[in-house]
Amino acid sequence: MKLSIPPSEYSIKAVRSGGAGGQHVNKVSSRVELYWDFRNSEALTAEQKIRIADKLQSRISDDGMLRVTEDSSRSQHGNREAVVKKLHKLISAALKVNKKRVPTKVSAAAKKKRVDSKKKRSEVKSLRRKISD
Repeated sequence: MKLSIPPSEYSIKAVRSGGAGGQHVNKVSSRVELYWDFRNSEALTAEQKIRIADKLQSRISDDGMLRVTEDSSRSQHGNREAVVKKLHKLISAALKVNKKRVPTKVSAAAKKKRVDSKKKRSEVKSLRRKISD
């Protein structure tokens, strides 16, 4: 399913990234946070909005904004591109509908094989017993 989210619907903010990097990390805002108000999006149907709210509830804030972050690259530009790709990947995974499981029965041959192996095992164990007078 190909879904296109217009860039005007989300906002991107650069913040300081934590972790290793020495003095450089204290000066540069390379971590990127993307906020998307998916409930007011015109790119989604009502059913899709419900599915996203259900599947991605851990990423949704109290005010209904979907938050995606990226700080894998040391450059802000690289993280901007990566966070948009990450958003698209998350949305397509959340909108994917799983196939309904069709319950199956154990075949007659499989049942017979199981019973035969139990009988054989029982016979082997019975041969180990002491013979009584």
